[in-house]
Amino acid sequence: MRGALVAAFGGPENIIIKDDLTAPEITAPNQVLIDVHTAGINPVDTYIRSGVYAKLPDLPYIPGRDGSGVVREVGSEVKHVKAGDRVWFLRDNGITAETTVATTVFPLPDGALSMMIMSALSFIEGACLGVPYLTAHRALFTRGNLKQSDRVLIHGASGGVGLAACQLARAFGATLVVGSAGTKEGEEAVARNGAHHTVCHRDAKYVEELKKIAPGGFDIIIEMLANANLATDLDLLARGGRVGIVGNQGEITINPRALMQKESSAYGVMLGGATADELASCSTMLSSLFTASSSFRPVCNRVYSLEEFPQSHRDIMDPAQAAVGNRVVEIRKIASTVASATYSGVITLMLSLVLRGKQWLR
Repeated sequence: MRGALVAAFGGPENIIIKDDLTAPEITAPNQVLIDVHTAGINPVDTYIRSGVYAKLPDLPYIPGRDGSGVVREVGSEVKHVKAGDRVWFLRDNGITAETTVATTVFPLPDGALSMMIMSALSFIEGACLGVPYLTAHRALFTRGNLKQSDRVLIHGASGGVGLAACQLARAFGATLVVGSAGTKEGEEAVARNGAHHTVCHRDAKYVEELKKIAPGGFDIIIEMLANANLATDLDLLARGGRVGIVGNQGEITINPRALMQKESSAYGVMLGGATADELASCSTMLSSLFTASSSFRPVCNRVYSLEEFPQSHRDIMDPAQAAVGNRVVEIRKIASTVASATYSGVITLMLSLVLRGKQWLR
């Protein structure tokens, strides 16, 4: 089996592309054996590879925590997917290879015909779902208790989790969704993906601009770089507001009085704390999101080949290459991805045209 292997904790140079990895097999009744088409590339993958993450795998290990592909075989207790199904999935590690075994597996949203245009998600889009959307869902709903009356700020909204949070908050019906980004391109992407307003957080006066947009403060702030922004977030909160900390790269000093005065709070967000019921709830929400609306799609910034995978770990943490959306590594050829992603939709479209043709001939 072909795939990536991390031989030692450290830099991306420790990632080796191998052709002779041992293919996994189903060993438990709740497992699903999957032919992997694409795998997501997330910052957490670099933390694990570097050896600085709280929970580290045994060496050597196959990296990757989310992806999409086709079910080859299912265990005896698996009823919600079957062989041949297109799926998205996640696991602790082990996805950046041709085949994997997972227990957290969901059908890939097939979309629907909208104005005669197919909206089925591709495998590339499917690889953008796992870590980004599940993290955003946990930050907004499970930990943040989002209400439709809430005013939401996504502080650092142009990345994978940020864009997912914008889409989910807007689709849910939040009163106000505001997103910040560091570039014009980022702001445009944030606006396309659900934000009512955008600001550039590199602008020296962006905090003043946010206070004008939400004079009463924000009820929820989703924070991607707490070591730089947490003190600012506490100043921007409404009374009783809360800050969900998704990302952090160091320490910060804050005055607890900022929390006391507004009776506000800050909470951490870790995807590993999600329950099976929560993951299933998010999957249901995503199926509804991508079926009912053709305006929201998972955003992929770049697709890497397997040979380029080590470089992707350098790029994703390089501030000079800040990307809008997600990065994905392609395990299998794109031609098969496109074909399988659109096949069922093409058949549906053909049948629709035939039926309409018969009506026109009457």
